[in-house]
Amino acid sequence: MSWTQLQRPSDLAGEADAVSTGELFSSAASHAARFRDLADNRLHRPSHDYAAAVDAFAAPLPERASPMGDVLDALVTAAEPGLHLTTGPRFFGWVIGGSHPMGVAADFLASAWGQNAGNHTVSPSAAAVETVASRWLLELLGLPPCSSVGFVTGATVANFTCLAAARGDVLLRVGWDVDAEGLFGAPPIRILIGDDAHTTVFSALQFLGLGHDRVVRVAADDQGRIAPSAFERAIADVSGPCIAILQAGQINTGACDDFRTLIPLAKSKGAWVHVDGAFGLWAQASAQRRHLTSGVEQADSWATDGHKWLQTPYDCGYAIVRDELAHRRAMTISASYLPLAGEGERDPSHYVPELSRRARGFATWAMIRHLGRSGIEVMIDRACGVAEGMARALAREPGIAIGNDVVLNQVIVRFGADLAQEAADNLTRRTIGAIQREGALFAGGAAWRGRQVMRLSVTNYQTDSAEAAKAVDAILRAYRSERRDAV
Repeated sequence: MSWTQLQRPSDLAGEADAVSTGELFSSAASHAARFRDLADNRLHRPSHDYAAAVDAFAAPLPERASPMGDVLDALVTAAEPGLHLTTGPRFFGWVIGGSHPMGVAADFLASAWGQNAGNHTVSPSAAAVETVASRWLLELLGLPPCSSVGFVTGATVANFTCLAAARGDVLLRVGWDVDAEGLFGAPPIRILIGDDAHTTVFSALQFLGLGHDRVVRVAADDQGRIAPSAFERAIADVSGPCIAILQAGQINTGACDDFRTLIPLAKSKGAWVHVDGAFGLWAQASAQRRHLTSGVEQADSWATDGHKWLQTPYDCGYAIVRDELAHRRAMTISASYLPLAGEGERDPSHYVPELSRRARGFATWAMIRHLGRSGIEVMIDRACGVAEGMARALAREPGIAIGNDVVLNQVIVRFGADLAQEAADNLTRRTIGAIQREGALFAGGAAWRGRQVMRLSVTNYQTDSAEAAKAVDAILRAYRSERRDAV
């Protein structure tokens, strides 16, 4: 076959595909804008369940190419009925930001530019934007400016990355190079972690070969904070390598550990202190809430998300490590074909467990540039204020109890609190089901201290007092109806 017989890329879909790149991208943007603009008229839940969504996409393997415009329209038609309105102002199901249009627009460009953010040579701009965004993040969060930042998929991988650095550092102090030798024969590492830590931290320990059950679980109080007295007893037994894992923002209550007390206790035994701050670390950006995380800057590493309170699109988290060398030792991938970073140059792949990855820094830079320090602070304070207001309004209803001190954006709601425990569990489940069926808002259930509760997470930049009032009305409507039916 001669070179002239090979199809040109533009011919792969046949002569019928006359849409230009500009037209295709404009069409995609129009679909995206329409989805957002009609949010007020959509249910805050999918209309397709998983089985229906599979049916919508299912078809025999295509034998021939299809025009790009037709494929895009087919994708939208199949996907939209199975999409959650996580970008909507009354989505409280999980701690998820609203994917602000500014971040989305920057993410569009990141996809269109198609940059590999592996090193500073393959894409100088992708590497440079992370350098600047890292400085901004450290300043916003009040963390040591010497710290290094890895741009990862989310808090799960951020915890993994930070704990990999911790594992390597505490073992290196006792003469064991885990990065070279692995864990076979390594000195044991004592892991201290709160009883109410997030499940993804246990997963990170599992992935690192440290075991999700081979830990010392430290008792927590009624808000999920590590009890200082219990921690003091646990750390007293430590001799040798140790990692202490603390928390900023318990997933149900929003409570933060007492960093001013716990971190010095851990440091007295040479422990590496890691903070899982997926959303709670952002209290550092608010003058009104900063007292909740006082002392957190004394830790050795921190994990947090951009796709929560910074409102970036998904696939955006930050692994922050005080000791850049420990961070790089755990993560750097080297090969003969990869260029070396020189003095003053930064390779993004040296701080994450990936070599090839999308350029996540653009959306982070755009959101911070757009909102500024003051805008981020206002957004955090408003979300916390809305959460407090919703809790007060719901607590006025007979039979509804709020199960936590609302200090950040999390609210725990118990329905039928005046009933027997099992009856209240059932009424809570039924009320959540009724709320989800109606679709005026979305909230999910959780187990807290052995009882069923509804959890409200106020994280979306669009959620103001008016949207909160609509949500409260819908919650009360569902609760009253379910309670009448139960009597």
